[in-house]
Amino acid sequence: MLTELNRLSRICISNIFAKRRLQFFSTTQDLDEKQNLAGGPLDGIQVLDLTRVLAGPYCTMILADLGANVIKVEKPGVGDDTRTWGPPFCGSESAYFLSVNRNKKSIAIDLKKKDGQEIVKELVRQCDVLVENYIPGKLDNMGLGYSQLAASHPDLIYCSISGYGQTGPYQQRAGYDIIAAGLGGLLHITGPRDGEPCKVGVAMTDLSTGLYAHGAIMAALLQRLRTGKGQHIDCDLVSTQVASLVNLGSNYLNAGQEAQRYGTAHQSIVPYQAFQTANSYIMVGGCNNQQFTALCQMMELDHLSSDVKFINNQSRVENREELLEILSDRFLSKTTDEWLAVFEGSGLPYGPINNMEKVFSDPQVLHNNMVQELQHPTVGQIQLPGPAVRYSQYRRPQATAPPTLGQHTDSILKSMLGFDQVTLQKLRESCVIE
Repeated sequence: MLTELNRLSRICISNIFAKRRLQFFSTTQDLDEKQNLAGGPLDGIQVLDLTRVLAGPYCTMILADLGANVIKVEKPGVGDDTRTWGPPFCGSESAYFLSVNRNKKSIAIDLKKKDGQEIVKELVRQCDVLVENYIPGKLDNMGLGYSQLAASHPDLIYCSISGYGQTGPYQQRAGYDIIAAGLGGLLHITGPRDGEPCKVGVAMTDLSTGLYAHGAIMAALLQRLRTGKGQHIDCDLVSTQVASLVNLGSNYLNAGQEAQRYGTAHQSIVPYQAFQTANSYIMVGGCNNQQFTALCQMMELDHLSSDVKFINNQSRVENREELLEILSDRFLSKTTDEWLAVFEGSGLPYGPINNMEKVFSDPQVLHNNMVQELQHPTVGQIQLPGPAVRYSQYRRPQATAPPTLGQHTDSILKSMLGFDQVTLQKLRESCVIE
């Protein structure tokens, strides 16, 4: 009975909020259009962002893309570390910083000062979520730890992102993507088969942790609807990386099989890798017997699919070297574009290995609106990779550009905390805010 009442209550609350939002629209507009433009999935959710660099800002940018009001707290005079991570720079801002901070507001507060800490505490009282990536214990020393804030704000969702977790032997170590990628096994399995370990081109451990944190916050918001209680979320780079070992981790844990580097190749599927063509490279897979037969036919190597050495995937893995030598030799006979034309419509997994120029001019990338144009207050027009997910009942509004340092300090402190101009001036003179 309680479960059913809770369900009905949530439906009623949801309907009330939906009706309130629809009141903002003209009665002449179509209802479907109203629902589509009524607000993002996280419309009305307030997020205080105490993160910097990549994993945390990536998480909070996703939340902001979904409609959350994200207030980014930065150090006066310095800001997020990535503001200076260039070249390249776009005017006074680094391209790095611009890449993960759209749709946010920036407020510059010195957390080392008591008054700065008190301001953050007041802001927290009006927020649903706090995200931070300080070394464990650092914010506790400022009176801004989870237990301290939750005492007066029990429905607060407090997400901590660190290198190794909030407890354990490595908790005080600083968290860096490539270090966690090494400890967590990613570097061991990345790179040429007979070469050195390699880092992935972008900080995938950081980005994956940001995605995990975003999903965890969404789950905590849902749980809060049922319980009315917030909670502490503990995300870390190493745990993310170990969880992301998936099949290779399972191979070791269940079969004692140590992972190896295979370049672009796959440990358990052959062929499934990059091949050099007459002018560049192409990725192609024959991931099951049907695909392998089709691949052989299109490459005019029909005899391979009936050869007992390549009759199934297990045989192809066991005879990997011989098969790849034959395929590699044939791929050299045509250019990448010629092979793309051969494979068009085949159902095979295939595609070019694009540089940045080709990525952002690709017809599918452009169709998916993955190039986002924004107007920055000091830089002018900028372009960013857009959000990866589209929704049938939510049309994203025009995104706002990544903020300049402290751009919204005054407006936020006035609107949320009621500070007047005299108070703001005193705080600025004492270097608490910028």
